[in-house]
Amino acid sequence: MNLYLLFKSLHLVAVISWMAGLLYLPRIFVYHSEASHESQKNVFKTMERKLYNYIMMPAMLLSWLFGVLLIHSLGFEVFAELWMQIKIISVVILTYYHFLLGKYLNDFAINDNKRSSKFYRIINEVPTIILIVVVFVVVFKPLY
Repeated sequence: MNLYLLFKSLHLVAVISWMAGLLYLPRIFVYHSEASHESQKNVFKTMERKLYNYIMMPAMLLSWLFGVLLIHSLGFEVFAELWMQIKIISVVILTYYHFLLGKYLNDFAINDNKRSSKFYRIINEVPTIILIVVVFVVVFKPLY
């Protein structure tokens, strides 16, 4: 069996799962910040916690794991290529964004959200922009 293709497939599945969470959690924050009843807020807290802990965190860790295994399969000299440098920077930014969402989740959990639904609508675009960048640099692999 070709380990490179196995790692690549598992990496793609993990990234798709992670991206789904990165796109959905801020949308839940939008509705949570607009909720007026405590029972609604409690439902959103449960949804947010389960999405973050049971889907997003494992998916992020698996994305990193299979990404590192892919890099190992390709050889570490791949870091000299511009496309990989852009991808790594983008993934680091997504990882920071992931943990930032975790901070916002904790703020909601203790009823200390100070941000508007508009704020969450705006930051919901961050992973989409980064996804577009990553897909294009990985597919086209610019040299310069």
